Amino acid sequence: MSNSMEDKLIVQKNFRYLLFGLIGIGVISMVAGFITDPHRAWANYLLNNYYFVSLAIGAAFFGAIQYIAQAGWSAAFKRIPEAMASYVPVAAVFFLIMYFGMHSLFHWSHEGITEIDKLIAHKAPYLNVPFFFVRVILFFGLWIVMIRLLRKISLKEDAEGGLEHFYRSEKYSKVIIFIIAISFTLFAIDMIMSLEPHWFSALFAAKSFIAAFLHASTVIALIVIILHKIGHLSMLNRSHLHDFSRYIFMLSIVWGYFNFAEFMLIWYGNIPEETMFYVNRSQGVFGVLFYANIIMNWFIPFLFLMPRMTSRSKVFMLPVIIVLIIGQYTELYYYIWPAVVKEAKFGLLEVGTYLGFLGLFTLVVTNTLSKASLVPRKHPYLEESIYHQF
Repeated sequence: MSNSMEDKLIVQKNFRYLLFGLIGIGVISMVAGFITDPHRAWANYLLNNYYFVSLAIGAAFFGAIQYIAQAGWSAAFKRIPEAMASYVPVAAVFFLIMYFGMHSLFHWSHEGITEIDKLIAHKAPYLNVPFFFVRVILFFGLWIVMIRLLRKISLKEDAEGGLEHFYRSEKYSKVIIFIIAISFTLFAIDMIMSLEPHWFSALFAAKSFIAAFLHASTVIALIVIILHKIGHLSMLNRSHLHDFSRYIFMLSIVWGYFNFAEFMLIWYGNIPEETMFYVNRSQGVFGVLFYANIIMNWFIPFLFLMPRMTSRSKVFMLPVIIVLIIGQYTELYYYIWPAVVKEAKFGLLEVGTYLGFLGLFTLVVTNTLSKASLVPRKHPYLEESIYHQF
């Protein structure tokens, strides 16, 4: 146990070079995209920005929930959501750069649009470029302060021990979950739903928040399994895997419920301003993606993680995790491409941009993981986590 408690990640140079290579591929892809097809390039930029910041915010929410629930099983793995959340300041810079792509992405940002479009004029007090970026700065400012506060307390707990730091983390987490829930739902409305300012859905924001929580939990489980595979987190056992599977299974059901409820209410109401979203996505590839999203983000996790045997096995969990990672990308593609690119295009630009952001995200996460012990040595529930069995 003492060796496990001193466990520290050392990032090999070759792995760093690989990540820098992926980042280089992303940069080249984006530059080529901006030259050849700016609208598509900005669509990729938005998709990947949102994709990875949603993982970071979802991970921060996951960590806060563990404190509030006083969860013992997950105590040994809390460094992983902390490391994922450390990506938020990097994402903040990218979202500010998005200022230069506003006209390519957001129809409501065009000059003079309020004079010819009464609905956008009605929404103009909220949907305008200055206020848009005021909200971006406010959201990211709150997230960064909260994430750094919990990280600072966590490292102090490692150094000093005792229950004081744990109770402080629990107290702040009770505030943080509400701030994240409210701010991220508004953030999803700004970044995704406002791509089509004539469309609205009362369930979209909540559905987006659930998606972030679901996919972040999935990536946390993936990182834990990878770290265990390369010789870290030796305490990981089938009971821990089962608990990770419970989160993924439960959240995939909630995701499925919100998707069904949104579609059913819009279909039953049959209001043109609402049904246009699905009508625009009912043909060709987008029509296929509608069902693919349901299969990848709900049906496969539901089918394979429901049995006790499969939910405790890495052999079954890993394919489900990979499917959900693809499912998150597919869902965002389904939202963004019909609104911005107007047609389904997928090629080297999409692959290269995703690899670039993946390399950057992995670099930030591994760098944070390498700065402290992978196992929180003086967490009050560490023993319970290490010997967790059921």
